[in-house]
Amino acid sequence: MRTHYAGDLRPGHVGSRVTLCGWVEARRDHGGVVFIDIRDARGLAQVVLDPEQLPEAHRLRSEWVIRVEGSVRERPAGTVNLELPTGEVEVVVDTCEVLSEAEPLPFPIDDRPGGEGAVDEALRLRYRFVDLRRPRMQANLRLRSRLALAVRQAMEDQGFVDVQTPTLTRSTPEGARDFLVPSRKQPGTFYALPQSPQLFKQLLMVAGLDRYYQIATCWRDEDLRADRAYEFVQLDAEASFVGAEEVMAFIEVAVAAGIEAVTGTRPTEFPRMTWHDAMDRYGSDKPDTRFGMALVNLTDLFAASEFRAFAGKTVVGLRLPGGADTPRNRLDAWTDRAKALGGGGLVWMRVEPEALDSPVAKFLSEPEQKGLRDGLGAEPGDLALLVADDDQRLAQTVLGALRLEIGAEVGARPTSLAEPLNLVWVTEFPLFEKLSDEGRPVPSHHPFTAPHPDDVLGLEDDPLGARSLAYDLVVNGVELGSGSVRIHDRELQQRIFALIGIGAEESQARFGFLLDAFRYGVPPHAGFAFGIDRLAMVLAGEQSLRDVIAFPKTQSGADPLTGAPAPVDDRQLRDLGLRAAPPPD
Repeated sequence: MRTHYAGDLRPGHVGSRVTLCGWVEARRDHGGVVFIDIRDARGLAQVVLDPEQLPEAHRLRSEWVIRVEGSVRERPAGTVNLELPTGEVEVVVDTCEVLSEAEPLPFPIDDRPGGEGAVDEALRLRYRFVDLRRPRMQANLRLRSRLALAVRQAMEDQGFVDVQTPTLTRSTPEGARDFLVPSRKQPGTFYALPQSPQLFKQLLMVAGLDRYYQIATCWRDEDLRADRAYEFVQLDAEASFVGAEEVMAFIEVAVAAGIEAVTGTRPTEFPRMTWHDAMDRYGSDKPDTRFGMALVNLTDLFAASEFRAFAGKTVVGLRLPGGADTPRNRLDAWTDRAKALGGGGLVWMRVEPEALDSPVAKFLSEPEQKGLRDGLGAEPGDLALLVADDDQRLAQTVLGALRLEIGAEVGARPTSLAEPLNLVWVTEFPLFEKLSDEGRPVPSHHPFTAPHPDDVLGLEDDPLGARSLAYDLVVNGVELGSGSVRIHDRELQQRIFALIGIGAEESQARFGFLLDAFRYGVPPHAGFAFGIDRLAMVLAGEQSLRDVIAFPKTQSGADPLTGAPAPVDDRQLRDLGLRAAPPPD
């Protein structure tokens, strides 16, 4: 139906006869001649219609789908549009066919200020097929495609084999709720959609595949955020006879290739820090390292302080350069925010040449005030912000979250996620993150993560002190993915299960297919997975996964386009042996 894409026309096409198909982007009627901007998947071009020869030129309206034939010519002097790739040429049309008319759109689809921003997201998703016509949305999906292709090729080049694993499997504990699928053949039983291909990829290592990868769709029934979706796509990988170093090297190649395919620049630096360093310096296990304002642990300084809010507690602080002139209403707002994040409050101190200006300064001794200035590296004109709590991790995470928010507010933190790109590995995570209400340790990643060899003997005595052979890749404060060396010893796996409250009988019932496979020769193996959606979101400079996914759900989990989730008829429920319960109060 067409010979060229509208967005591809250039001066080299002058004199050529072309056939274009696309949507009417804009129409300008200049009396004796009608100018149409025709838009297709590769851009837009200006075409010229003479109403005396083509009476339908006056009928054409925005978003009508048309097919035109004509000759390419240079634009007349003074009409060249250098902001448009096709702005040096136009097509003089002698044939025009209307392929489809369009009703007025529910909202404008240009990316100019006041366009998209004025449109409610639910309306955008209800008419997603219209929303995706935006140049920005088209660019995001194409960016994502280039990224995935480059990642796939990088894995192939490293000897990994693409294997599709099941999407109907057994429910297993992996940190989030499963999406369950009732079985018609075995009433009262359920499949689960996989949160990850974790167990199957470990079985592939037992099977001797050696190196596996997959761009896999995964499902997790968890509360949604800007960087979290019910269903998401990840690069999933596993390799045998390797440790953490080899896996991180594999992933660095794949991530670098993906970034280069999008940005044209290949990252070469993937620095590392331990989990403890990340928490101490940034108050987060996914640190944004693009700006300063690092946290400083001041606990020892105030261990014997007469100021009761600090004495005997973990005290962390940060320095806001030049922040001494921050108005009191902002300081109060930051204090309220610290409380909302779970902290007891926020202590602020203006650094003056000879003293500290703060409501609490009178409670601090001179050595403490000097130690505070020295510890933070504070200079006159700076502002010191401190959080204290009995729980060290809480104090760190509260001030870490404030660091990000205040950093953005004062212009220290870059506004775009896309630049600069700071990649960092976070290693040596705790094997367990906390105790459950039943007093059982909760795995930081999943129960198949190997403990650090130096901490294996004392697992039962001090589970919360044990480190893991786990590693996360972080970019600009966004966790791209996680990985670990896996447990390949059946006895050690049973010990971990026992620690988290899964006895021998239950572990056999739930994971027997994995544990039984371990009886028949299992190689040491390790793996990783990172979010294609998340990396695309960062590279596109977007704030939400929904802007790089073609048909996402809203933050409430609804799909305004299809109306999902929706009730099903009674016959379908009867076939599955189910009955819909009344909604809870």
